[in-house]
Amino acid sequence: MRAQAHTLEAIVSGMLLLASLVFALQMTAVTPLSASTSSQHIENQQQAIGHGVLASAVAEGALKPAVLYWDNSTAQFHNTAGGREYYTNGPPDNRFGELLERAFDQRGIAYNVYLRFQNTQGRTVTTRYVYSGEPSDNAVRASHTITLMDDDHLRDADGTRNSTRLGDPATDYTVSDTGKNVYNTVSVEVVAWRI
Repeated sequence: MRAQAHTLEAIVSGMLLLASLVFALQMTAVTPLSASTSSQHIENQQQAIGHGVLASAVAEGALKPAVLYWDNSTAQFHNTAGGREYYTNGPPDNRFGELLERAFDQRGIAYNVYLRFQNTQGRTVTTRYVYSGEPSDNAVRASHTITLMDDDHLRDADGTRNSTRLGDPATDYTVSDTGKNVYNTVSVEVVAWRI
């Protein structure tokens, strides 16, 4: 009789444990898109990479020349494809592009680069520099602001300064002149996400 009581007690305990487990699983839905500490860690890592790319470009003196890598005759960045003024088939052929490629392309991370600035009416304008597609919901952002002066020169396709200054009336540059003491301030923003 005592053995039967222990067996019955074990069965009831097992059923209670199973019922509580089923109840707990029904209360939480775990999907592949659920946030986790590992995905947050990856996003933090991608954001740090973005900040690192921008900091390296600034330290090497490559960020401002990359923003000035503009073909005034075609009114688009040098060596872009498909009649677009921005890059869609990878980064530009300059030092900033090399830093982007090494940091993101070799790791299978998609990214866009935007230029944000104020137009003459004081509204914020966003221009594409590199566009790889629509960012996912887990995209991260890193940015750095540079100041463009009227005396800054545009860059040729080989990266050297040419004779066209931003303040020249014939300059057809994507960033507008604010008409103030400086040409404009531009926030270079890198948006990165997992493919």
